[in-house]
Amino acid sequence: MATTAEIFTEMGKRAEANPAKLAGLNANFQFELSGDDGGTYHVNVASGKAEIGSGPTKANVTILMSSADFQAMVGGTLNATQAFMTGKLKIQGDMSLAMRLQTILS
Repeated sequence: MATTAEIFTEMGKRAEANPAKLAGLNANFQFELSGDDGGTYHVNVASGKAEIGSGPTKANVTILMSSADFQAMVGGTLNATQAFMTGKLKIQGDMSLAMRLQTILS
């Protein structure tokens, strides 16, 4: 299984390879991931480009979850809606932007 840092690196590569997925999206996402492979990461999207890295950002949306659940969600074994409904995924900020986040993660 990939580490959290590797997942964010891969997200950056996918965003560069297909910038059309980011068209019209201008938002800063912060991920607060707890657990052994946790940390704070950000995805800042503007003008069809994504800047992805570790550390905090001035977020429009903050995603809070365990790193294990995040890895499962990105890996397709944990449904994001189910994670949200069961409290494994918490969202602070603009919910409509959070729903668009799936575009970046896929």
